[in-house]
Amino acid sequence: MADSTFAPLVLAVDLGTSGCKCALVTLHGEVQGWAFRPVALHVQGVQAEQDPLDWWQALLGAADELLAANADLRHRVVAVCCSTQTEVTVCLGNDGLPIGRAFSWLDARGAEAIARRTRGRWLNIEGYGPLKLLRWLRLTGGAPSATGRDAAGHMAYVRDHMPDVYERTHRFLNALDYLNFRLCGRLCATQDSILTSWVTDNRDPAHVRYDASLIRLLGLDAEKLPEIVQSTDVLGPLLPDVAQRLGLSPDTPVVAGAVDTSAVAVSAAVSDFETHLYLGTSSWLGAHVPTMRTDVRHKIAAVPCAVRHRYLALALQSTAGANLSFLRDRILFHPDELASDEEHPAVYEVLNRIAARVPPGSRGLIYTPWLFGERTPVDDPLLRAGLINLSLEHSREDIFRAFLEGVALNTRWMMEPFARLLGRSTGTMAAVGGGAQSDVWCQILADVTGQPIRQLAQPIQANAIGAAFLAAIGIGQLKLEDLPELRRTRRLYEPAAALSRLYADKFETFKEIRYRLAPLYHRLNRVAPVGVSA
Repeated sequence: MADSTFAPLVLAVDLGTSGCKCALVTLHGEVQGWAFRPVALHVQGVQAEQDPLDWWQALLGAADELLAANADLRHRVVAVCCSTQTEVTVCLGNDGLPIGRAFSWLDARGAEAIARRTRGRWLNIEGYGPLKLLRWLRLTGGAPSATGRDAAGHMAYVRDHMPDVYERTHRFLNALDYLNFRLCGRLCATQDSILTSWVTDNRDPAHVRYDASLIRLLGLDAEKLPEIVQSTDVLGPLLPDVAQRLGLSPDTPVVAGAVDTSAVAVSAAVSDFETHLYLGTSSWLGAHVPTMRTDVRHKIAAVPCAVRHRYLALALQSTAGANLSFLRDRILFHPDELASDEEHPAVYEVLNRIAARVPPGSRGLIYTPWLFGERTPVDDPLLRAGLINLSLEHSREDIFRAFLEGVALNTRWMMEPFARLLGRSTGTMAAVGGGAQSDVWCQILADVTGQPIRQLAQPIQANAIGAAFLAAIGIGQLKLEDLPELRRTRRLYEPAAALSRLYADKFETFKEIRYRLAPLYHRLNRVAPVGVSA
Protein backbone atom coordinates (compact mmCIF):
# COMPACT_ATOMS: atom_id res chain seq x y z
CA MET A 1 0.00 0.00 0.00
CA ALA A 2 1.41 3.38 -1.01
CA ASP A 3 2.20 5.99 1.65
CA SER A 4 -1.03 7.91 2.32
CA THR A 5 0.46 10.60 4.54
CA PHE A 6 0.08 13.26 1.87
CA ALA A 7 -2.64 11.63 -0.23
CA PRO A 8 -5.69 13.58 -1.43
CA LEU A 9 -8.68 13.22 0.87
CA VAL A 10 -12.47 13.16 0.61
CA LEU A 11 -14.53 14.71 3.39
CA ALA A 12 -17.06 11.88 3.59
CA VAL A 13 -20.27 12.55 5.51
CA ASP A 14 -22.21 9.62 6.97
CA LEU A 15 -25.57 10.68 8.43
CA GLY A 16 -27.33 7.85 10.24
CA THR A 17 -30.29 7.70 12.59
CA SER A 18 -28.10 8.05 15.68
CA GLY A 19 -26.06 10.98 14.38
CA CYS A 20 -23.61 12.37 11.85
CA LYS A 21 -20.11 11.10 11.29
CA CYS A 22 -17.53 12.91 9.19
CA ALA A 23 -14.46 11.06 7.97
CA LEU A 24 -11.34 11.93 6.04
CA VAL A 25 -10.82 9.13 3.55
CA THR A 26 -8.17 8.66 0.86
CA LEU A 27 -9.29 7.99 -2.67
CA HIS A 28 -8.32 4.35 -2.08
CA GLY A 29 -10.58 3.97 0.94
CA GLU A 30 -8.19 4.42 3.88
CA VAL A 31 -9.86 6.26 6.76
CA GLN A 32 -7.40 8.74 8.28
CA GLY A 33 -9.69 10.31 10.84
CA TRP A 34 -13.31 10.61 11.84
CA ALA A 35 -15.57 12.38 14.30
CA PHE A 36 -19.16 11.84 15.41
CA ARG A 37 -21.98 14.04 16.69
CA PRO A 38 -25.28 12.56 17.94
CA VAL A 39 -28.66 13.69 16.65
CA ALA A 40 -31.89 13.30 18.61
CA LEU A 41 -34.72 11.10 17.36
CA HIS A 42 -38.16 12.21 18.55
CA VAL A 43 -40.54 9.25 18.82
CA GLN A 44 -44.17 9.33 19.95
CA GLY A 45 -46.36 6.41 19.00
CA VAL A 46 -46.15 5.89 15.23
CA GLN A 47 -44.53 9.32 14.84
CA ALA A 48 -40.73 9.51 14.50
CA GLU A 49 -38.96 12.73 13.53
CA GLN A 50 -35.57 14.43 13.37
CA ASP A 51 -34.69 18.08 12.91
CA PRO A 52 -32.76 18.74 9.65
CA LEU A 53 -31.09 21.70 11.35
CA ASP A 54 -29.69 19.23 13.90
CA TRP A 55 -28.23 17.18 11.02
CA TRP A 56 -26.48 20.26 9.68
CA GLN A 57 -25.10 21.33 13.03
CA ALA A 58 -23.86 17.79 13.66
CA LEU A 59 -22.13 17.80 10.27
CA LEU A 60 -20.43 21.12 11.02
CA GLY A 61 -19.42 20.00 14.50
CA ALA A 62 -17.90 16.72 13.31
CA ALA A 63 -16.14 18.43 10.39
CA ASP A 64 -14.73 21.09 12.74
CA GLU A 65 -13.25 18.42 14.98
CA LEU A 66 -11.51 16.88 11.97
CA LEU A 67 -10.37 20.00 10.15
CA ALA A 68 -10.24 23.05 12.39
CA ALA A 69 -6.79 22.53 13.89
CA ASN A 70 -4.98 21.14 10.85
CA ALA A 71 -4.46 23.31 7.78
CA ASP A 72 -2.60 20.49 6.01
CA LEU A 73 -5.66 18.24 6.13
CA ARG A 74 -7.91 21.02 4.84
CA HIS A 75 -5.59 21.60 1.89
CA ARG A 76 -5.68 17.89 0.98
CA VAL A 77 -9.50 17.71 0.73
CA VAL A 78 -10.38 17.38 -2.96
CA ALA A 79 -14.11 16.61 -2.70
CA VAL A 80 -17.07 16.38 -0.32
CA CYS A 81 -19.53 13.49 -0.61
CA CYS A 82 -22.42 12.30 1.59
CA SER A 83 -24.03 9.01 2.47
CA THR A 84 -27.21 9.21 4.54
CA GLN A 85 -30.09 7.30 6.04
CA THR A 86 -32.93 6.99 3.57
CA GLU A 87 -36.74 6.99 3.49
CA VAL A 88 -36.52 10.32 5.30
CA THR A 89 -38.66 13.23 4.14
CA VAL A 90 -37.89 16.93 4.52
CA CYS A 91 -40.51 19.52 3.58
CA LEU A 92 -38.36 22.39 2.29
CA GLY A 93 -39.93 25.85 2.09
CA ASN A 94 -39.37 28.55 -0.52
CA ASP A 95 -36.99 30.26 1.91
CA GLY A 96 -34.67 27.23 1.85
CA LEU A 97 -35.58 26.27 5.41
CA PRO A 98 -37.21 23.01 6.50
CA ILE A 99 -40.85 23.29 7.55
CA GLY A 100 -40.74 21.60 10.92
CA ARG A 101 -38.98 18.33 11.59
CA ALA A 102 -38.29 15.66 8.99
CA PHE A 103 -40.18 12.37 8.86
CA SER A 104 -37.84 9.56 9.92
CA TRP A 105 -37.80 6.19 8.16
CA LEU A 106 -39.42 4.92 11.38
CA ASP A 107 -42.44 7.23 11.00
CA ALA A 108 -45.58 5.25 10.16
CA ARG A 109 -48.18 8.04 10.15
CA GLY A 110 -48.71 7.61 6.42
CA ALA A 111 -50.12 4.06 6.56
CA GLU A 112 -53.74 5.10 6.17
CA ALA A 113 -53.01 7.76 3.56
CA ILE A 114 -50.98 5.42 1.37
CA ALA A 115 -53.54 2.63 1.71
CA ARG A 116 -56.18 4.90 0.15
CA ARG A 117 -53.88 5.35 -2.85
CA THR A 118 -52.79 1.74 -3.30
CA ARG A 119 -55.99 -0.23 -2.67
CA GLY A 120 -58.26 -1.37 -5.47
CA ARG A 121 -62.00 -0.82 -5.47
CA TRP A 122 -63.00 -4.50 -5.50
CA LEU A 123 -59.97 -6.79 -5.36
CA ASN A 124 -56.63 -6.46 -3.57
CA ILE A 125 -53.38 -8.42 -3.62
CA GLU A 126 -51.22 -7.95 -0.52
CA GLY A 127 -53.22 -4.75 0.10
CA TYR A 128 -52.77 -3.36 -3.45
CA GLY A 129 -55.18 -3.02 -6.31
CA PRO A 130 -53.94 -5.45 -9.00
CA LEU A 131 -53.66 -2.88 -11.80
CA LYS A 132 -51.97 -0.35 -9.54
CA LEU A 133 -49.54 -2.94 -8.23
CA LEU A 134 -48.74 -4.11 -11.76
CA ARG A 135 -47.97 -0.56 -12.83
CA TRP A 136 -45.69 0.10 -9.86
CA LEU A 137 -43.84 -3.20 -10.28
CA ARG A 138 -43.42 -2.76 -14.02
CA LEU A 139 -42.07 0.78 -13.77
CA THR A 140 -40.30 0.95 -10.41
CA GLY A 141 -39.56 -2.63 -9.35
CA GLY A 142 -41.36 -2.06 -6.07
CA ALA A 143 -44.35 -0.31 -4.53
CA PRO A 144 -45.15 2.03 -1.62
CA SER A 145 -44.86 0.33 1.75
CA ALA A 146 -48.17 -0.43 3.43
CA THR A 147 -46.57 0.72 6.70
CA GLY A 148 -46.40 4.32 5.44
CA ARG A 149 -42.75 4.50 6.53
CA ASP A 150 -41.27 5.47 3.18
CA ALA A 151 -41.24 8.79 1.34
CA ALA A 152 -44.44 7.95 -0.54
CA GLY A 153 -46.26 7.44 2.75
CA HIS A 154 -44.80 10.59 4.25
CA MET A 155 -45.78 12.77 1.30
CA ALA A 156 -49.26 11.24 1.16
CA TYR A 157 -49.71 12.00 4.87
CA VAL A 158 -48.59 15.61 4.42
CA ARG A 159 -50.93 16.02 1.45
CA ASP A 160 -53.95 14.63 3.36
CA HIS A 161 -53.39 15.75 6.95
CA MET A 162 -51.04 18.75 6.78
CA PRO A 163 -52.44 20.78 3.85
CA ASP A 164 -50.82 24.02 4.97
CA VAL A 165 -47.39 22.36 5.10
CA TYR A 166 -48.02 20.77 1.71
CA GLU A 167 -48.86 24.13 0.12
CA ARG A 168 -45.77 25.77 1.63
CA THR A 169 -43.45 22.93 0.56
CA HIS A 170 -41.21 23.98 -2.33
CA ARG A 171 -39.51 20.59 -2.62
CA PHE A 172 -39.76 17.24 -0.86
CA LEU A 173 -36.21 16.08 -0.13
CA ASN A 174 -34.57 12.99 1.30
CA ALA A 175 -31.84 13.49 3.93
CA LEU A 176 -29.11 13.16 1.27
CA ASP A 177 -30.80 15.76 -0.91
CA TYR A 178 -31.09 18.17 2.01
CA LEU A 179 -27.40 17.93 2.93
CA ASN A 180 -26.37 18.42 -0.69
CA PHE A 181 -28.60 21.48 -0.86
CA ARG A 182 -26.95 22.91 2.25
CA LEU A 183 -23.48 22.15 0.90
CA CYS A 184 -23.77 23.48 -2.66
CA GLY A 185 -27.22 25.03 -3.07
CA ARG A 186 -28.50 22.58 -5.69
CA LEU A 187 -31.98 21.07 -5.34
CA CYS A 188 -31.72 17.53 -6.65
CA ALA A 189 -32.14 13.87 -5.77
CA THR A 190 -30.02 10.88 -6.71
CA GLN A 191 -31.52 7.89 -8.47
CA ASP A 192 -31.47 5.99 -5.17
CA SER A 193 -32.58 8.78 -2.82
CA ILE A 194 -35.74 9.36 -4.87
CA LEU A 195 -36.51 5.63 -5.06
CA THR A 196 -39.01 5.25 -2.21
CA SER A 197 -41.11 8.12 -3.45
CA TRP A 198 -42.23 5.44 -5.94
CA VAL A 199 -42.86 7.94 -8.72
CA THR A 200 -39.99 7.05 -11.09
CA ASP A 201 -39.56 4.82 -14.11
CA ASN A 202 -36.58 2.65 -13.15
CA ARG A 203 -36.45 0.29 -16.13
CA ASP A 204 -33.18 1.85 -17.33
CA PRO A 205 -30.91 2.15 -14.25
CA ALA A 206 -28.69 4.64 -16.08
CA HIS A 207 -31.64 6.95 -16.78
CA VAL A 208 -34.14 7.00 -13.90
CA ARG A 209 -36.88 9.52 -14.64
CA TYR A 210 -40.24 10.62 -13.25
CA ASP A 211 -43.44 9.00 -14.47
CA ALA A 212 -46.49 11.25 -14.62
CA SER A 213 -48.97 8.42 -14.03
CA LEU A 214 -47.26 7.40 -10.77
CA ILE A 215 -47.17 11.00 -9.57
CA ARG A 216 -50.92 11.20 -10.21
CA LEU A 217 -51.50 7.94 -8.30
CA LEU A 218 -49.97 9.54 -5.21
CA GLY A 219 -51.86 12.79 -5.78
CA LEU A 220 -48.69 14.91 -5.79
CA ASP A 221 -47.64 18.03 -7.70
CA ALA A 222 -44.67 17.24 -9.94
CA GLU A 223 -43.05 20.63 -9.34
CA LYS A 224 -42.53 19.72 -5.68
CA LEU A 225 -40.11 16.94 -6.69
CA PRO A 226 -36.39 17.65 -7.29
CA GLU A 227 -34.41 16.93 -10.46
CA ILE A 228 -32.74 13.51 -10.60
CA VAL A 229 -28.96 13.06 -10.92
CA GLN A 230 -26.48 10.19 -10.77
CA SER A 231 -24.56 9.38 -7.57
CA THR A 232 -21.21 10.15 -9.19
CA ASP A 233 -22.30 13.50 -10.67
CA VAL A 234 -20.46 16.61 -9.52
CA LEU A 235 -23.22 18.94 -8.32
CA GLY A 236 -21.03 22.02 -8.12
CA PRO A 237 -18.59 23.66 -5.72
CA LEU A 238 -19.24 24.30 -2.05
CA LEU A 239 -21.25 27.42 -1.33
CA PRO A 240 -18.82 30.24 -0.43
CA ASP A 241 -20.05 30.55 3.17
CA VAL A 242 -19.87 26.77 3.67
CA ALA A 243 -16.35 26.61 2.24
CA GLN A 244 -15.27 29.42 4.56
CA ARG A 245 -16.96 27.77 7.55
CA LEU A 246 -15.19 24.46 6.89
CA GLY A 247 -11.89 26.07 5.93
CA LEU A 248 -11.91 24.41 2.52
CA SER A 249 -11.22 25.80 -0.94
CA PRO A 250 -14.32 27.41 -2.52
CA ASP A 251 -13.60 25.27 -5.59
CA THR A 252 -14.04 22.01 -3.65
CA PRO A 253 -16.55 19.90 -5.62
CA VAL A 254 -19.60 18.30 -4.02
CA VAL A 255 -20.29 14.83 -5.49
CA ALA A 256 -23.92 13.71 -5.30
CA GLY A 257 -23.27 10.60 -3.17
CA ALA A 258 -25.79 7.96 -2.19
CA VAL A 259 -28.16 6.74 0.49
CA ASP A 260 -26.67 4.37 3.05
CA THR A 261 -27.72 1.11 1.38
CA SER A 262 -26.09 2.11 -1.91
CA ALA A 263 -22.94 3.55 -0.36
CA VAL A 264 -22.36 0.46 1.77
CA ALA A 265 -22.75 -1.76 -1.29
CA VAL A 266 -20.12 0.25 -3.17
CA SER A 267 -17.58 -0.28 -0.39
CA ALA A 268 -18.51 -3.84 0.63
CA ALA A 269 -19.37 -5.91 -2.42
CA VAL A 270 -19.66 -4.25 -5.80
CA SER A 271 -19.45 -7.38 -8.01
CA ASP A 272 -22.66 -8.97 -9.30
CA PHE A 273 -24.46 -11.29 -6.82
CA GLU A 274 -21.80 -10.83 -4.12
CA THR A 275 -23.76 -10.43 -0.88
CA HIS A 276 -23.06 -8.13 2.04
CA LEU A 277 -24.70 -7.84 5.47
CA TYR A 278 -24.94 -4.44 7.11
CA LEU A 279 -25.34 -4.38 10.90
CA GLY A 280 -26.23 -0.93 12.18
CA THR A 281 -29.27 0.49 13.96
CA SER A 282 -31.18 -1.40 11.30
CA SER A 283 -29.83 -4.19 9.12
CA TRP A 284 -29.99 -5.37 5.54
CA LEU A 285 -28.77 -7.92 3.04
CA GLY A 286 -27.67 -6.49 -0.29
CA ALA A 287 -26.21 -7.58 -3.62
CA HIS A 288 -25.78 -5.90 -7.01
CA VAL A 289 -27.66 -7.60 -9.86
CA PRO A 290 -27.90 -6.84 -13.59
CA THR A 291 -31.71 -6.78 -13.84
CA MET A 292 -34.67 -5.30 -11.99
CA ARG A 293 -36.50 -8.00 -10.01
CA THR A 294 -39.10 -8.07 -7.22
CA ASP A 295 -40.50 -10.47 -4.64
CA VAL A 296 -43.77 -8.81 -3.63
CA ARG A 297 -44.71 -11.36 -1.02
CA HIS A 298 -41.49 -11.03 0.97
CA LYS A 299 -40.94 -7.32 0.31
CA ILE A 300 -37.59 -7.72 -1.47
CA ALA A 301 -36.68 -5.80 -4.60
CA ALA A 302 -33.70 -5.01 -6.81
CA VAL A 303 -33.82 -1.26 -7.33
CA PRO A 304 -31.69 1.62 -8.69
CA CYS A 305 -28.51 2.27 -6.76
CA ALA A 306 -25.22 4.16 -6.93
CA VAL A 307 -23.79 1.85 -9.61
CA ARG A 308 -24.95 3.32 -12.89
CA HIS A 309 -25.80 0.16 -14.84
CA ARG A 310 -26.82 -2.11 -11.98
CA TYR A 311 -29.64 -2.66 -9.52
CA LEU A 312 -29.24 -3.37 -5.80
CA ALA A 313 -31.25 -6.26 -4.35
CA LEU A 314 -32.17 -5.47 -0.74
CA ALA A 315 -33.82 -7.24 2.18
CA LEU A 316 -34.34 -4.88 5.11
CA GLN A 317 -34.61 -5.61 8.85
CA SER A 318 -36.13 -2.79 10.91
CA THR A 319 -34.00 -3.10 14.05
CA ALA A 320 -30.66 -4.87 14.53
CA GLY A 321 -28.12 -2.93 16.59
CA ALA A 322 -31.04 -0.95 18.00
CA ASN A 323 -31.83 -4.05 20.06
CA LEU A 324 -28.42 -3.83 21.73
CA SER A 325 -28.78 -0.09 22.33
CA PHE A 326 -32.17 -0.77 23.89
CA LEU A 327 -30.70 -3.47 26.14
CA ARG A 328 -27.86 -1.20 27.14
CA ASP A 329 -29.77 2.04 27.70
CA ARG A 330 -33.20 0.85 28.86
CA ILE A 331 -32.46 -2.38 30.73
CA LEU A 332 -28.87 -2.68 31.96
CA PHE A 333 -27.86 0.93 32.53
CA HIS A 334 -29.33 4.38 32.96
CA PRO A 335 -28.08 6.86 30.31
CA ASP A 336 -26.48 8.97 33.06
CA GLU A 337 -24.24 6.02 33.88
CA LEU A 338 -22.77 5.91 30.37
CA ALA A 339 -20.01 8.38 29.63
CA SER A 340 -18.37 6.54 26.74
CA ASP A 341 -18.31 7.58 23.09
CA GLU A 342 -21.55 6.94 21.18
CA GLU A 343 -19.80 4.92 18.48
CA HIS A 344 -17.30 3.05 20.67
CA PRO A 345 -19.12 2.35 23.97
CA ALA A 346 -16.85 0.24 26.17
CA VAL A 347 -19.93 -1.46 27.61
CA TYR A 348 -20.49 -3.24 24.28
CA GLU A 349 -17.03 -4.76 24.45
CA VAL A 350 -17.76 -6.04 27.96
CA LEU A 351 -21.12 -7.49 26.89
CA ASN A 352 -19.53 -9.21 23.92
CA ARG A 353 -17.02 -10.91 26.20
CA ILE A 354 -19.86 -11.97 28.48
CA ALA A 355 -21.85 -13.39 25.55
CA ALA A 356 -18.83 -15.43 24.47
CA ARG A 357 -18.99 -17.31 27.78
CA VAL A 358 -22.60 -18.46 27.19
CA PRO A 359 -23.02 -21.73 25.25
CA PRO A 360 -24.52 -21.55 21.73
CA GLY A 361 -28.31 -21.55 21.89
CA SER A 362 -28.42 -19.30 24.97
CA ARG A 363 -29.56 -22.28 27.04
CA GLY A 364 -32.92 -22.44 25.29
CA LEU A 365 -33.67 -18.71 25.40
CA ILE A 366 -34.98 -17.12 22.19
CA TYR A 367 -35.21 -13.39 21.46
CA THR A 368 -37.38 -11.91 18.69
CA PRO A 369 -35.79 -8.60 17.59
CA TRP A 370 -38.92 -6.79 16.39
CA LEU A 371 -38.78 -3.66 18.55
CA PHE A 372 -40.34 -1.61 15.78
CA GLY A 373 -42.13 -4.26 13.75
CA GLU A 374 -40.50 -5.94 10.76
CA ARG A 375 -40.08 -5.35 7.04
CA THR A 376 -38.59 -8.52 5.51
CA PRO A 377 -39.66 -11.23 4.92
CA VAL A 378 -42.96 -9.97 6.38
CA ASP A 379 -43.91 -6.30 6.26
CA ASP A 380 -45.60 -6.15 9.67
CA PRO A 381 -45.26 -3.02 11.82
CA LEU A 382 -47.27 -4.60 14.65
CA LEU A 383 -44.80 -7.36 15.55
CA ARG A 384 -42.89 -6.74 18.78
CA ALA A 385 -39.74 -7.99 20.47
CA GLY A 386 -39.80 -10.57 23.22
CA LEU A 387 -37.81 -13.08 25.25
CA ILE A 388 -39.26 -16.56 24.93
CA ASN A 389 -38.65 -19.41 27.37
CA LEU A 390 -37.12 -17.23 30.10
CA SER A 391 -36.72 -19.02 33.44
CA LEU A 392 -35.12 -18.54 36.83
CA GLU A 393 -32.11 -20.44 35.54
CA HIS A 394 -31.26 -17.73 33.02
CA SER A 395 -28.93 -14.78 33.66
CA ARG A 396 -28.07 -11.44 32.09
CA GLU A 397 -25.36 -13.22 30.13
CA ASP A 398 -27.91 -15.57 28.54
CA ILE A 399 -30.14 -12.64 27.66
CA PHE A 400 -27.39 -10.74 25.91
CA ARG A 401 -26.34 -13.73 23.83
CA ALA A 402 -30.01 -14.35 23.00
CA PHE A 403 -30.20 -10.78 21.66
CA LEU A 404 -27.24 -11.44 19.34
CA GLU A 405 -28.68 -14.78 18.24
CA GLY A 406 -32.12 -13.25 17.70
CA VAL A 407 -30.81 -10.78 15.13
CA ALA A 408 -28.86 -13.62 13.50
CA LEU A 409 -32.00 -15.79 13.33
CA ASN A 410 -33.89 -12.90 11.75
CA THR A 411 -31.05 -12.53 9.23
CA ARG A 412 -31.40 -16.22 8.34
CA TRP A 413 -35.14 -15.63 7.94
CA MET A 414 -34.40 -12.86 5.42
CA MET A 415 -31.81 -14.98 3.61
CA GLU A 416 -34.29 -17.61 2.42
CA PRO A 417 -36.31 -15.38 0.05
CA PHE A 418 -33.25 -13.22 -0.69
CA ALA A 419 -31.34 -16.23 -2.05
CA ARG A 420 -34.35 -17.17 -4.17
CA LEU A 421 -34.43 -13.65 -5.63
CA LEU A 422 -30.73 -13.91 -6.49
CA GLY A 423 -31.24 -17.37 -7.95
CA ARG A 424 -28.30 -18.73 -5.93
CA SER A 425 -26.94 -19.09 -2.41
CA THR A 426 -25.68 -15.93 -0.80
CA GLY A 427 -22.33 -17.64 -0.19
CA THR A 428 -19.72 -15.76 1.81
CA MET A 429 -21.19 -12.48 3.08
CA ALA A 430 -19.16 -9.34 3.73
CA ALA A 431 -20.09 -7.91 7.15
CA VAL A 432 -20.01 -4.15 7.67
CA GLY A 433 -21.53 -1.59 10.02
CA GLY A 434 -20.99 -1.03 13.73
CA GLY A 435 -22.20 -4.51 14.69
CA ALA A 436 -19.64 -6.13 12.39
CA GLN A 437 -16.88 -4.95 14.74
CA SER A 438 -17.92 -7.71 17.15
CA ASP A 439 -15.98 -10.96 16.69
CA VAL A 440 -18.57 -12.77 18.80
CA TRP A 441 -21.49 -11.54 16.70
CA CYS A 442 -19.75 -12.34 13.40
CA GLN A 443 -19.17 -15.92 14.57
CA ILE A 444 -22.77 -16.22 15.77
CA LEU A 445 -23.98 -14.98 12.38
CA ALA A 446 -21.84 -17.56 10.59
CA ASP A 447 -23.06 -20.37 12.85
CA VAL A 448 -26.74 -19.39 12.71
CA THR A 449 -26.92 -18.69 8.94
CA GLY A 450 -24.57 -21.49 7.91
CA GLN A 451 -22.66 -19.09 5.64
CA PRO A 452 -19.08 -17.76 6.02
CA ILE A 453 -18.88 -14.15 7.23
CA ARG A 454 -16.14 -11.91 5.86
CA GLN A 455 -15.46 -9.13 8.39
CA LEU A 456 -14.10 -6.16 6.47
CA ALA A 457 -11.41 -3.86 7.81
CA GLN A 458 -12.90 -0.72 9.37
CA PRO A 459 -16.47 -2.08 9.07
CA ILE A 460 -18.02 0.85 10.93
CA GLN A 461 -16.69 3.18 8.22
CA ALA A 462 -18.34 1.37 5.30
CA ASN A 463 -20.70 4.26 4.47
CA ALA A 464 -17.89 6.81 4.52
CA ILE A 465 -15.60 4.59 2.43
CA GLY A 466 -18.40 4.09 -0.10
CA ALA A 467 -18.95 7.85 -0.28
CA ALA A 468 -15.20 8.38 -0.81
CA PHE A 469 -15.17 5.84 -3.65
CA LEU A 470 -18.14 7.59 -5.30
CA ALA A 471 -16.34 10.93 -4.96
CA ALA A 472 -13.17 9.47 -6.47
CA ILE A 473 -15.15 8.12 -9.42
CA GLY A 474 -17.00 11.42 -9.77
CA ILE A 475 -13.80 13.48 -10.03
CA GLY A 476 -12.19 10.98 -12.40
CA GLN A 477 -9.63 9.44 -10.04
CA LEU A 478 -11.10 5.90 -9.91
CA LYS A 479 -13.21 3.58 -12.05
CA LEU A 480 -15.85 1.20 -10.74
CA GLU A 481 -13.80 -1.83 -11.78
CA ASP A 482 -10.97 -0.65 -9.50
CA LEU A 483 -13.02 -1.15 -6.32
CA PRO A 484 -12.77 -4.94 -5.70
CA GLU A 485 -8.98 -4.62 -5.51
CA LEU A 486 -9.29 -1.93 -2.81
CA ARG A 487 -11.48 -3.93 -0.42
CA ARG A 488 -9.59 -5.17 2.66
CA THR A 489 -10.62 -8.11 4.87
CA ARG A 490 -9.90 -8.32 8.59
CA ARG A 491 -11.06 -11.88 9.26
CA LEU A 492 -13.14 -14.74 7.83
CA TYR A 493 -15.56 -16.61 10.13
CA GLU A 494 -16.53 -20.13 9.09
CA PRO A 495 -19.76 -21.73 10.41
CA ALA A 496 -19.25 -24.52 12.94
CA ALA A 497 -20.63 -27.75 11.46
CA ALA A 498 -21.31 -29.11 14.94
CA LEU A 499 -23.87 -26.35 15.58
CA SER A 500 -25.83 -26.85 12.37
CA ARG A 501 -28.57 -28.99 13.92
CA LEU A 502 -28.89 -26.82 17.02
CA TYR A 503 -29.48 -23.63 15.04
CA ALA A 504 -31.67 -25.34 12.44
CA ASP A 505 -34.04 -26.41 15.23
CA LYS A 506 -33.88 -23.00 16.85
CA PHE A 507 -34.64 -21.33 13.52
CA GLU A 508 -37.79 -23.40 13.03
CA THR A 509 -38.90 -22.45 16.54
CA PHE A 510 -38.17 -18.77 15.78
CA LYS A 511 -40.48 -18.85 12.75
CA GLU A 512 -43.16 -20.69 14.70
CA ILE A 513 -43.07 -18.01 17.41
CA ARG A 514 -43.80 -15.34 14.80
CA TYR A 515 -46.63 -17.39 13.30
CA ARG A 516 -48.29 -18.06 16.65
CA LEU A 517 -47.79 -14.63 18.26
CA ALA A 518 -48.55 -12.39 15.26
CA PRO A 519 -52.36 -12.46 15.86
CA LEU A 520 -51.81 -11.49 19.49
CA TYR A 521 -49.46 -8.64 18.57
CA HIS A 522 -52.00 -7.40 16.01
CA ARG A 523 -54.71 -7.29 18.66
CA LEU A 524 -52.48 -5.56 21.22
CA ASN A 525 -50.89 -2.98 18.93
CA ARG A 526 -53.50 -1.97 16.38
CA VAL A 527 -54.11 1.69 17.20
CA ALA A 528 -55.29 4.63 15.16
CA PRO A 529 -52.48 6.72 13.61
CA VAL A 530 -51.54 9.77 15.62
CA GLY A 531 -52.04 13.04 13.77
CA VAL A 532 -49.53 15.76 14.60
CA SER A 533 -49.77 19.27 13.30
CA ALA A 534 -46.75 21.14 11.97
